[in-house]
Amino acid sequence: MFIVHSDLVVPVDPSEVPDYDQANPTTKLATLLEQNELAVEREHYLNDAIQVLIPYDQLTLYGPAGQNSSVLDPVLQDNKTDFQKQNLKDFRCTDTIITRGIVSAGAWSGPFLRLSYRGGPDSLLSQRANHQLGSSIKVFLSISGRSRLIDCPYNERIDRYAVEIWGYPSTDLMSQLDARGRDALGRGELVVDPDLVRGNLSDFQRNKLNGLKIQEYIVEHTMHPVLPLHLEIAWTDATQTFWDSKEGANYQYEFNMILRGWENFLGTGISSNPHGGVGFLEYRNLMSNYGDYASSNELGRQLNSWNFNAFGTKNPVPDTEPFFAVDYMDLHLLKPRCAIGLHRHRDNQEMFLMMEGEGLMVIGDWLQMPERERCFEVRRLRSGHFAMLKGGNLHALVNTTDQDISLFMCGGYD
Repeated sequence: MFIVHSDLVVPVDPSEVPDYDQANPTTKLATLLEQNELAVEREHYLNDAIQVLIPYDQLTLYGPAGQNSSVLDPVLQDNKTDFQKQNLKDFRCTDTIITRGIVSAGAWSGPFLRLSYRGGPDSLLSQRANHQLGSSIKVFLSISGRSRLIDCPYNERIDRYAVEIWGYPSTDLMSQLDARGRDALGRGELVVDPDLVRGNLSDFQRNKLNGLKIQEYIVEHTMHPVLPLHLEIAWTDATQTFWDSKEGANYQYEFNMILRGWENFLGTGISSNPHGGVGFLEYRNLMSNYGDYASSNELGRQLNSWNFNAFGTKNPVPDTEPFFAVDYMDLHLLKPRCAIGLHRHRDNQEMFLMMEGEGLMVIGDWLQMPERERCFEVRRLRSGHFAMLKGGNLHALVNTTDQDISLFMCGGYD
């Protein structure tokens, strides 16, 4: 079950509309992404594969519009056609940023994982260490039971402590890097650990996957196209005296955006004479609640006491729906530098299918989930791919290109 929110909700006078052009949180998030520097030059990275987690510990929401402006508890905000109550006014980041993706060196292409922590005197660890952190700190990282305590040198250029871990399988990485990469490797900002960061770019090529269920194939791949990647993290000073570790519980982060398409699917195969036709059809199962995937419940949703079910009933029994209920289907054209702003959904699921173009898809938890910290997760959404959000999620979509993007959306309101 979700943990009920503890965020700020600011009332809006019934006669006013918020000024979304000033101090917009979507613009704030885009600025943070632009500042997220990696260890080597950009040409080493597969840009479409880069994914970023930006954790936050507080959201500020706008209150409802009109006659409902005094209803500030989201659990009680039942007006489905008032979208103002969904919109974010601001957010407060924590000190951590996490990035994963695909990187190339020589003939090798495989995954990387980058962890960084805010420098300067305002981080939690700096305060606990009386602002005496020095030239490096350490990070405790655990992935699937494999744990490391890794040095994180301070990078003055970005004012962050950072370490980038590559799954490079050999010992000759230095000779494969540019000058900036060699410097990062020498300073310890770039390290090699193929046992911790696992996999290769070629592992999920389509011709390897006919007849396979992707959930069961290379399940510990750092860039698995379907399964979430769960990370356990804690930060400490160089002497391991002072800790930022969620009071000993450690932080639990997940890359878990539901994104499906030509490279992100449940299974693939060939069907001859499809439905009594002629020739051959190649298929990809994207999401499914039937056949081999009848127990997945991917298209279903969990219901809480404040949710409306698909039939408009609150306090629903049973507390799950095994299907995806659709109230609307829309086509959108997002103009260059246009963004669907950060907003939350209390009740329903929604799907974004990119038909033409590409944009940055953002999904995060509005409510605190029991198994992970709240984060903005940002991925590139390309033509032929869709992202799906669940009730309790927040989201945005940003057109960072100079071309229109064409989008199909369907789902249930709020």
